[in-house]
Amino acid sequence: MTRPAPLPVAEGPYPPTEEMLNAPVSRQEQERGKAELRAAWKTPEGWRYFSAVNNTEVGVWYALTAFGFMLLAGLLALAMRVQLAFPGMTFLDADRFNQFFTMHGSAMMFLFAVPMFEAISILLLPAFLGARDMPFPRLSAYGYWCFLIGGCFVLGSLLFDAGPKAGWFMYPPLATEEEGVGPDIWLLGLSFIEVASIAAAVELIVGALKCRPPGMHVNIMPLYAWYVMVVGGMILFAFPPLIAGDFLFELQRSFDWPFFDPERGGDPILWQHLFWIFGHPEVYIVFLPSIAIAAMIVPTVARRPIVGYSWIVLSAVGTGFLSFGLWVHHMFTTGLPQISLGFFSAASEAVVIPTGIQLFAFIATLMVGRVRMSLPMLWIAGALAIFVAGGLTGVMLAIVPFNWAAHDTYFVVAHLHYTLFGGMVFPVIAGVYYFYPFFAKKLLSERLGRWSFWLIFTGFNVTFLPMHLTGLMGMPRRVFTYPESSGWGTLNLVSTIGAFVVAAGFAVFVYDLLRPKSRQGQIPRNPWDAGTLEFSHDVPEEAWGVRSVPYITSRYPLWDQPKLVERMDAGRYYLPDAPDHQRETVVTSVIDAKPIYVQRVTGPAWITIWAAIFTGGAFIFPTFHIYKPAIVCGAFAIVCVLYWLWTSTARPPRDEMREAGLGLRLPTYTSGPDAVGWWGMWITMLGDATAFASIVFGFFFYWTARPDFLPAGTDHAIGTWVAAAALLGVLAWAATLLARDVNRRGKVMLARLALGLAPLSAAAAAVSAWLAVRDLDPVSHVYPAILWALMVWLVVHLCAGIIMQCYCLAGSLFGKVTPRHDADLRNVTLYWHFMALKVLVTAALLGLVPGWLP
Repeated sequence: MTRPAPLPVAEGPYPPTEEMLNAPVSRQEQERGKAELRAAWKTPEGWRYFSAVNNTEVGVWYALTAFGFMLLAGLLALAMRVQLAFPGMTFLDADRFNQFFTMHGSAMMFLFAVPMFEAISILLLPAFLGARDMPFPRLSAYGYWCFLIGGCFVLGSLLFDAGPKAGWFMYPPLATEEEGVGPDIWLLGLSFIEVASIAAAVELIVGALKCRPPGMHVNIMPLYAWYVMVVGGMILFAFPPLIAGDFLFELQRSFDWPFFDPERGGDPILWQHLFWIFGHPEVYIVFLPSIAIAAMIVPTVARRPIVGYSWIVLSAVGTGFLSFGLWVHHMFTTGLPQISLGFFSAASEAVVIPTGIQLFAFIATLMVGRVRMSLPMLWIAGALAIFVAGGLTGVMLAIVPFNWAAHDTYFVVAHLHYTLFGGMVFPVIAGVYYFYPFFAKKLLSERLGRWSFWLIFTGFNVTFLPMHLTGLMGMPRRVFTYPESSGWGTLNLVSTIGAFVVAAGFAVFVYDLLRPKSRQGQIPRNPWDAGTLEFSHDVPEEAWGVRSVPYITSRYPLWDQPKLVERMDAGRYYLPDAPDHQRETVVTSVIDAKPIYVQRVTGPAWITIWAAIFTGGAFIFPTFHIYKPAIVCGAFAIVCVLYWLWTSTARPPRDEMREAGLGLRLPTYTSGPDAVGWWGMWITMLGDATAFASIVFGFFFYWTARPDFLPAGTDHAIGTWVAAAALLGVLAWAATLLARDVNRRGKVMLARLALGLAPLSAAAAAVSAWLAVRDLDPVSHVYPAILWALMVWLVVHLCAGIIMQCYCLAGSLFGKVTPRHDADLRNVTLYWHFMALKVLVTAALLGLVPGWLP
């Protein structure tokens, strides 16, 4: 059989010349293009509106939902402040207070801070990049519905007096021994929400890498896009350790496997390691997006480009990297070796350097610019003042002796809130005022905005500044009352009054946000005279994102490319029409943003909601130890995702080339590293590999920290079955790889045979892995428990790989996968590269490493 012809590549002139850009576009051609785009990007109406998947709708839903959860968490904080206003108060009993402080912290961290970054980024990133939409719109919608269902489930537990009570960090043994379903709601509900967070991170990273407009090299990307990539990468490496910890935690809660029980070889300190490997980077996951908002506002108010662009990028990357070396400073009082304390104390001080570079770059920009003070800049100035104060107390807490004295006191509460309000809340509100004209086509009130600022700024300092002294006077955090003789009453009353002033400020902000603005009239298109692409938006609003995808040569194209907006409006650039009434955006190369192909993005669908509902059932039913419905829901969730992928992704196109504009013809299909799907798989598997590595870390942690990790006379995994699992797993990978290669050469029947062999080998590997540990009792000791956990993790991923292999086989049989159109097969092969490594590492831990243990 002859080798099939390769897929077509871009044809035509690129980059465009000034003469090409100056060529007029007839009025008839402009109107035809607009009509086609309106038809392709029309937002569903009526009850079908909730089937929308485009970023402008999902981003707004996401942001409003996260903000609503934040307000609910704020009400919980007010209730706690009332309880603490006077000694011996009985407004809340101890049990209710414990539920409130646990849910307050959990909601602020998991339901507001990270989701708000992702919401704003989903809404704004395509506009910053001049793209029509994100590369996987249905993934964004699926993530949102998971977030909504999971958030309502977790917060709703308070209505039934079933909320978790052990704190937002859920330390064992307090959490593992807690009666009721509260800890299970926290573990499984928030794990469900973490799925949404990782899905959004994948979407955002791929969007920033592959959906930039032609010409936008990485060194002229908006700083916001750089921060999105850094923070998205941090989510990929920070959230999986928590997911791995949740996995071990729930196995102990549900099946009594003793991962955190010292009497059976477990160690509760492992949970603290896994939690804070997530928890401290999350502080910077929250902080860096807010710096990104400031990086957009500061050049606008200074009316000049940012000073030190490259230094800011390097510092953002450095902050993200260093943030993973700081987690132990939350554990200084747990009895760690002195050398560890010294190392992590120094690392905690070192992260100040890249953070300071970013702040000084902003100050330098303001100094050399012609500053025009605006309401968003007022909020940024307040953020800077509060964050610097929080940073100084952070330096104090990084010093081990002081940390020992202040640990678990209200000094830490004050430090945390100064950091989060200054590093997140104030910049986000600044961003709302700055970007509101972009997404609502209206302006918020200057007068109400200033009232809101001064109420929140004053109330915040009245609330939290006294807490430093309260903590130094010895008041522990997480206590529901205190004696009058303690001397803490006056300071607590002042903090409570301040909390209500903060609430008043938020009430003004919410009113300004939601009040009718129909009398305002049409706003200027670029009210702040910004230099970045988001303010090339259409006023009145159009759903297509950008009228035509521009060619960019500057970091501030609205300042440096004078005719840019006029040409975009006329359809002078790329994809000025939609002749097939399909939603499309341009996909470009990672480094220099050369056009590669036209991505057909998915449109409105209900399947994302159904997939989220069934995924929710798979997580929520086990909370109540109801497993059969959970399995059914998991199966239906898989069916929904398969239907969604089969019907709308990587389908062989009718026309392999598309007239993209300016004489450039682009392919409508590609596979491998050029395709966004390949990058989505690669990035997802990095996160999954991090979760697996966290379980492996648990194995070696027990080995080094527990002298009884290997009890005398204990049984081990059966070596024969371990070897069989390894060989069969590698065979499944090799068969998948063979199928990809021979399919590409046109040997379709051989590819199908390989794809038939691959899932059989993978299934046999899963069975062999189970047989290897079948005789071990995971309840008796942590050693067999961790071997079982590794086996379960491997088998679940082998099952996922089997589904993917069968999907590709079906695709080959029904014409979705062909020798030329093999994106699905190449993506699945990439998954199996990671699986082969996972199989070998698991086999080594089950079969080889125990022989090295003393």
